[in-house]
Amino acid sequence: MRKIAANAVRQPANLSIDSQLMKEAKGLNVNVSRAAEAGIAEAVAAEKTRLWKLENRATMESWNDYVEKHGVPLKEHRQF
Repeated sequence: MRKIAANAVRQPANLSIDSQLMKEAKGLNVNVSRAAEAGIAEAVAAEKTRLWKLENRATMESWNDYVEKHGVPLKEHRQF
């Protein structure tokens, strides 16, 4: 997971959050800004992964087909 720099330039954002969840977070002394930032960073990483898989699907399928037909390249040199 991506580390969020403590000294990163921050941008104010207007968010709508479930009032009960906000009450609980405040009661537990959760830093809501940092928690939101961590959640957004996780969502961004997940979306980048999803898009990468879509963009590279044909290559991965081609490679899988090759391995299925011919086996793993240089298999005879594997030590495991």
